[in-house]
Amino acid sequence: MHIALIAHDGKKADMVSFVLQNMKWIDAAELYTTSTTGKHMTDAGLTVNRVLSGPQGGDAQIAAMVATGKIDIVIFFRDPLDKHPHEPDVQMLMRICDVHNVPLATNRAAAELILKGLAKQ
Repeated sequence: MHIALIAHDGKKADMVSFVLQNMKWIDAAELYTTSTTGKHMTDAGLTVNRVLSGPQGGDAQIAAMVATGKIDIVIFFRDPLDKHPHEPDVQMLMRICDVHNVPLATNRAAAELILKGLAKQ
């Protein structure tokens, strides 16, 4: 299982907390993150594969991995109350997930449902 983890700045702490609390489902997965999210993950003792930061093209890199079948799930904790200059990249990533039928969670509740659903398989 290959999982992409992305979080806007206001949600990075939530992402780290989510991953740490759900290690029983995530532990065996290969994790991919955008750079800054990945730094927060590694600071918490997690092992991840980092791509560029979102504004520098990381969202596009993750989208390319989705399009080529290298990512199975995308968890992107978005901050809907803040402006993001790279919003077109975010929209593109979400569209690519839809095109390639890859599960995409944009908040903690959806991410937990995806992981619990996988655990039942």
